[in-house]
Parts: sequence; structure tokens; C-alpha cells
Amino acid sequence: MNLVNAEDVSVTFGTTTVLAEVSLGVAEGDRIGVVGRNGGGKTTLTRVLAKVAEPDAGRVTHTGGLSVGWLSQHVDVDPTATVRSLVVGDRAEHEWLGDAHARAVLDGLALPALEAPVGPMSGGERRRVALARVLVERHDLLVLDEPTNHLDVEAIAWLAAHLAVRREALLVVTHDRWFLDEVCTATWEVADGRVHRYDGGYSAFVLARAERERVAAATESRRQNLMRKELAWLRRGPPARTSKPRFRIDAANALIADEPPARNSAELVRLGTARLGKSVYDVEDVTVRLGDRTLVDRLTWHLGPGDRVGIVGANGSGKTTLLRLLAGEVRPSAGQVKRGLTVRAAYLDQEVGDLPRERRVLEAVEDIAKSVDLGGGRSLSASQLLERFLFDGARQWTPVGELSGGERRRLQLLRLFLLEPNVLLLDEPTNDLDIETLTAVEDLLDGWPGTLVVVSHDRYFLERTCDVVYALLGDGALRHLPGGVDEYLDRRRALSAAARPSTPKPAGGDTRAAKKELVRLERALGRLEERERGLLAEMAEQASDYVAVQALDDQLRAVRAERSAAEDAWLDLSDD
Repeated sequence: MNLVNAEDVSVTFGTTTVLAEVSLGVAEGDRIGVVGRNGGGKTTLTRVLAKVAEPDAGRVTHTGGLSVGWLSQHVDVDPTATVRSLVVGDRAEHEWLGDAHARAVLDGLALPALEAPVGPMSGGERRRVALARVLVERHDLLVLDEPTNHLDVEAIAWLAAHLAVRREALLVVTHDRWFLDEVCTATWEVADGRVHRYDGGYSAFVLARAERERVAAATESRRQNLMRKELAWLRRGPPARTSKPRFRIDAANALIADEPPARNSAELVRLGTARLGKSVYDVEDVTVRLGDRTLVDRLTWHLGPGDRVGIVGANGSGKTTLLRLLAGEVRPSAGQVKRGLTVRAAYLDQEVGDLPRERRVLEAVEDIAKSVDLGGGRSLSASQLLERFLFDGARQWTPVGELSGGERRRLQLLRLFLLEPNVLLLDEPTNDLDIETLTAVEDLLDGWPGTLVVVSHDRYFLERTCDVVYALLGDGALRHLPGGVDEYLDRRRALSAAARPSTPKPAGGDTRAAKKELVRLERALGRLEERERGLLAEMAEQASDYVAVQALDDQLRAVRAERSAAEDAWLDLSDD
């Protein structure tokens, strides 16, 4: 049964029509990811479907009594309110402490102290509070606009697992491609006022869109080539991506049969050595302190030509400080950083600044350089590079001050490339970028011959652009992770388990309720174990049918995630 129906919905801003006579529905159990360019209408679509905004034409209807949990991109709360009042409201402490679901949300999002007012909090902390407020309650439909913004890798992994076991229908806007594949079973692309619908998560969407454009004999060869390259990556990505791709193997192989690997690492190292020599950075016994905190403790680390390094860590662990140390913006408290004589480093910070607002886009680029050398005898003019970054001819003459946040971030990245650095230090480069821009940036980095260090919470971008991953775990040490982001999450879970305080014991009057909850959880675990065995048996019977096995595997992973959550809740209560 459809929970939401939209009939001939149109929305216009000024002279731009973002939705043109769109008709669609959201049914019970749907898990839909919404993608598209910045400014293309994704947020408008979700606002209209959630009845937060009214369309200019057409109508949206909800089933009777529909409960919608809505998360906006922009957090607007009373600054004097506390975390407690916003998230758990006036519920008695014993009530929400005895609610395994509520405790899981508060723990998973690592919220500040419950009595803390939200006024002095950072944007990221406010975002977590707003997300917790939506997730603590049960709804019929969750509508989440960029829920992963300001979340670190660990929190995003928790959110994906949490949403996977919830029963509500889900409509989520996000540019996080890993998250889309983990959570969604359908994808809507909002483009040119229309909504194109595809089965499956991001991997399936890439294939289906490429097939659609190939069948239609699309003339945009650049975009099609990018999608073919993206498909090749999805098929040849890190072994940890065991749930991908979720599309028909034969069709994918046909599209990428002649597609080379995303990048030739050996050739890039050779070119990088020619540009950089043998030495890039030698960090020797370096300590960095901030007040009474030690962010980096006696670190010794070597970065060579052509190295492509991803850095992960919890918020506040020192990732940005490490980049600023390499960029020369932070001096070590002890030790030294030796920088190669030929190093020309470019540092992208998290803020979008230093752009000439009165200049037109093309002028702002040509102020830096008329062309860029990509190495290997390849070069691009400023206008060609703008097109690679999705600024078409007309948009190149737009004043910088009129650009959206995502477009300004794009322009900032582009100007960085025009400086022709041989070392790139990128701090959260995916912020505010849509998926199409991300694939363009990744494509450009594939052939860029230099040393790359990326700090990002976007694990797809990290896996796509980097060869090795290091982690700051909060103890001042930098650790190499052969297992990548998955190993980082395993280590963080182990650290959290070791440091986790015991769950507050219920008061005497709550002992009976706790025992009843234990019995309920034990029965639920029995049912889940039986369901898991049944799915495994079905998979064995359907072993020759790939599509059926994939569908069963999706169900199996959801059951296992639900079982894990139930086991954690049982352990918490039994410890009492």
C-alpha cells in the first residue's frame, strides 16, 4: 500500500522549473535513495512529499494517520533547549533507559551530555541531536535530507546498520554512495524536472543509467565514459565491498569489457618520482599539542612520490591538524617535518573562502592559470577543465557570488588543480559535492601524478582514490590499516567495548519490566535464528539463480543486523 502519492506535482523557483508534473508514490517497506545535481530539486521533492512544503501545482496525499519523521538539511532549534528536552522530551529517565531502541540511538550517535544546551554546540553536534530526535521515535515513514552530513565514518556505518533493521519506509537524500548501497533498494534520480526511478542502490543505478543512455544513443560521450569507468571500479573495487555490485553481472561485464583499471599505479609513481624526486615528506619523532591535549605523539612517517593515502579518525582526533602539519600551517611541539626540495603542496581546507565573488567563473579560473598540465603530455585549458567540473558554457560566465555552496566548492577544487601542485592535501573534499561532481573529481585524480593525502568521512571516495588507509584512533599514534575502513571500524568497536561503562541499573520498581524485556528479546532471538537458517537453506536451493541469491542475501544481512542489535540489548539488560 502506498503511504504517499504525488500526482502531477510541479514546483518552480523564479524561471526555473525543478519539478515538472511528477507523479510517483512511496509504499510500505520502500527504501529509496534520492540523487541528482546540487540545485536539481532533490530537497524540494522530499519537502513536498513530506508535506513540509506545498507544490505550485498538483497534489500530494498521505494515508490516514501517517506519521512522518522529517530531518531537514538545516537545523533550526531553540538554542536554550537541552539535548534531553529535544531528544527524549519529558519521558521519565527509567522509561528511556529501559528502551533499548532509544539507548542504541543515543549511544550510536555519540551525543553530548543530555543536560548540555544546544546553543554553544558546533554545527555537527547540532546535526547529531536533530538526527537523534527523529530516530528515537517510531514512524511510518522516515524522510532524511543528507543525514550523513557532519558524521564521521564510524557514525555513518552505525546509521546504515541502524536504518537497515528499522521497519519504516525510508526516503533519503544523500551523496554518500557507500551509504546508498548499504541502505537503499531503489534509487530516484532528480534531473531536468523529472524523477527517473531505478531498482537497487547506487551500483544498480550506475548500470541502469548507463544502459538507458546507451540505448538512447546519448551524445554526451564524456559523461558516458565516466559512468563506464565508474562501473569498472565497482566491479574491481576492494575485496571488502562484498555486497557490491547489486546488478546483473553479465550486463555489467558487457559494458566494461574493454575498460582499463581506474588508474595505473606503477606509471603514476614513475611520473610522481620525476616531478618530486625520491623524498616528499619525512615526519621524524613529531609531537603536536593543542592546549593540554596531545593530538600527535612522537610520530615517525614517510610519504613518498605517488603515494595515495587516506586518513580516517573520529571527530577531534587530529586529522585536520595532521594535514596542516604537512602544509606548514602548524609547527610541531617536538620533532621535525622534512619537506622535499621540489614539493609544491596545495591544501584544501573545509571552508569555502578566498573566492573572488565579483569575478565571473571563467575569469576566477584564468586569474590562476590559462591551462593545467596533467602529466604524461596531457593538458587542459581553463574552459575545458571547467567543463570537466560540470560548469557548462553559460555557467562559466556566472558571477562567483551567485554560485551555490556546492558550485563554490567545485570552483575551489578546480583552482587548486590550476596551481599545478605535485602534492595535494585534501580535508573533507566531498563536502557539498553531488555524485556527478564526485565522479568527475575521481576521474581527474585517476591520472594525476603526485602525492595525495585525503581526510574524508566518505569511505567510497577514500576507497576510490587512495591506495592505503591510516587511522588516528585518539591516542596520538598514526596506524596503517591493511584492511582499510573496515579494519578501522573493527578497531573502534573494540576500543568502545573496552571503555564502555556498565548500563545504569534499573530501580527496584523497574526490575519486573527488565525481566519481561529479557524474555521478549530471547523469543525474538529465537525467531531471528530460525529465519537465518531458513534463508541459508533457500540460498543453497537457489544457488544457480544469481538474482534470487542476491535478494536472499540482502534479507540475510538485514536479519543478522537485527539479531546483532537484539543480542546487544539482551547483554545490556542481563548485565544489570
